[in-house]
Amino acid sequence: MTTRLFGIRHHGPGSARALSAELVAFQPDVVLIEGPPEADAVVRMAADPGLEPPVALLAYAVDDVARAAFWPFAVFSPEWQAIRHAVAAGVPVRFCDLPAAHQFALGGRPGGSGDPLARLAAVAGYDDPERWWDDMIEHRRGGEPAFDVIADAMAALRADEPTEEHDARREAYMRTVLRRTRKDGFERIAVVCGAWHVPALTDPLPPASRDQAVLRGLPKRKTACAWVPWTHGRLAASSGYGAGVTSPGWYHHLFTTDQDVTARWLTAVAGVLRAEDLPVSTAHVIEAVRLADTLAALRDRVSAGLAEVTEATLSVLCGGNEVQLDLVTRRLVVGERMGSVPDDAPLTPLAADLAATARRLRLKRDPLPRELDLDLRNPGGLERSRLLHRLRVIGIPWGRPAASARRSTGTFRETWELAWQPEFEVDLVAAGVHGTTVAGAAAARIRAAVADAPALADVTAAVERCLLADLPDALPDALAALDARAAGDADVAHLMAAFPALARATRYGDVRGTDTGALRTVAERVLARICAGLPPAAHGIDDDEATRLSGLVDGVHGVTGLLGDAATDRWLGALGRLAERPALPPLLAGRLARLLADTDRMAADEVERRLARALTAGTPAAHAGAYVEGFFAGGALLLVHDDRLLRIVDRWLAEVAAEQFDEVLPLLRRTFGAFADPERRAIGERAAALGGAVPAARAADGIDEQRAELVVPVFARLLGVGAHE
Repeated sequence: MTTRLFGIRHHGPGSARALSAELVAFQPDVVLIEGPPEADAVVRMAADPGLEPPVALLAYAVDDVARAAFWPFAVFSPEWQAIRHAVAAGVPVRFCDLPAAHQFALGGRPGGSGDPLARLAAVAGYDDPERWWDDMIEHRRGGEPAFDVIADAMAALRADEPTEEHDARREAYMRTVLRRTRKDGFERIAVVCGAWHVPALTDPLPPASRDQAVLRGLPKRKTACAWVPWTHGRLAASSGYGAGVTSPGWYHHLFTTDQDVTARWLTAVAGVLRAEDLPVSTAHVIEAVRLADTLAALRDRVSAGLAEVTEATLSVLCGGNEVQLDLVTRRLVVGERMGSVPDDAPLTPLAADLAATARRLRLKRDPLPRELDLDLRNPGGLERSRLLHRLRVIGIPWGRPAASARRSTGTFRETWELAWQPEFEVDLVAAGVHGTTVAGAAAARIRAAVADAPALADVTAAVERCLLADLPDALPDALAALDARAAGDADVAHLMAAFPALARATRYGDVRGTDTGALRTVAERVLARICAGLPPAAHGIDDDEATRLSGLVDGVHGVTGLLGDAATDRWLGALGRLAERPALPPLLAGRLARLLADTDRMAADEVERRLARALTAGTPAAHAGAYVEGFFAGGALLLVHDDRLLRIVDRWLAEVAAEQFDEVLPLLRRTFGAFADPERRAIGERAAALGGAVPAARAADGIDEQRAELVVPVFARLLGVGAHE
């Protein structure tokens, strides 16, 4: 009976290549691989050509999907090559790590012991563990087996380090599986595991009773396992479910390219740059290859590594442009290659429904963000919109609403940014508790959301999501909750916060074919209560509450027109009555005057009179500044086109006392800073053209000599000359 231990570097192309050669030479009759034993039931699917890496094994606790973990595999992962060898040779393949059922129950995420080979590389002065592997192992001069050298190195590393409790359990289980495999009568056993664990699995093994004592009484949870697609981008992530591989695109190239590695890589770099219409010639590529090889020779390295080709790329192909180098890194060094699983792979009912619907609607799961414009008058566009909205309801944001490059103010067009993330597979499993179809799960989520008597704004948002996602089964419950919550809520601010989403939702009947009659009735009742409760809500409030109420007024004002002319008249009448009340906070008073002026409910002379009164010399500067902020927020064109208003503001600013100017400046900056640069420039030019008296302190040429004198010492110091030279 012969057992060979192959200590590998997870996701290492050099390690994968060496392992493939060793397995061919060894010809094992069983292969044990570090990984969750729950995957034994699905590992044979690796023979299906439809299972194309990068892919991952997903394990999750059946009773709590939040307990989930991925074991990702790329084509250059040694474990993947071991699986493919075993499947092709027709020999059993088993996973031998501590079961995920125990690891989930113990808390935390299943994980390894880092990258000990990277530690060896760092000690040797290498910044790339793959280059260290190539130089020290694959291109070694002697004939010693690579994996024997790695085993000796790991034994030396572990000699002075205590074994962590988590690793002790894992290694005890690995030895248990190894003993069981030997009892099963296999003669040639190959064990593929992280290099760190090799010393713990080397004969002679400790007594089985010691390992049984370590494993006795471990808690466990019912666990399921499946294959899911993965991406190179997720392999590059060092947090979450990532694998911490910083350059998966480069590793893929190293593993799949046998000859002219540097030349082929830099040719691919040129292709990326040319796709962006950047000038890269064949001569550039030749020179970049020469530079990379020269750098490797100067550094006494066998071949150019990622550091050398990156420096050659930056210097020759990118002309020193870091932005172009970042493009190459994202597109090529990392890349967004996405794997696939067979259509007949086991899926949860919800995941199967999504896959079938996405195929029917021709929505491809692509990890690269792409824009999708939908015309909702088209049945296909409407169905895609419903699916994406339903997925958002169940917590899977495959699509995110985006601003369209096509300018459109109608409700018949939607723009989405689509990007599928592998972790959505876990979210699909979690959402499966709500239903077996996307529509059913979304409806259940809406009903659950409105059943717990949340805030009115939350109920309104749920109603809007229900209409967008076309969930007629959940709409009656949502509307009933909305009506009851609105009737019982006496806080006008809550009603105002909820109203915009409510009014927007009434539009969806036109384009989505949804009956919104009951919703419109609720919206009109809510608006009536807002109009009645607004004056008391504005009485005796402080500046902070005035700012909040002003924002709520803007929100209601912006959508009232969606309910028709009668609703608009009711709302503007309420604003007019409120504007006549004395002792309003200045910011709110200014905002009401502006809204009434924009809708021709306040005459121009009255607007000017109110502004002039608010900016009289006797008004505190802070109050005057608040009125200006409320009136002119978002209204730069008023100052550009109305000389009377501009003159009033200009006169007031000229008369603000110096000791009060610092107090009013933040208010003015908040108002005028929101204007676009051309608008501010136009206002300045109009103000300069107003004319008027020049302050006495100002010289005839427009320079205030007293103020200029204050900065002379500063400029003199900057210029390195005496203050009076």
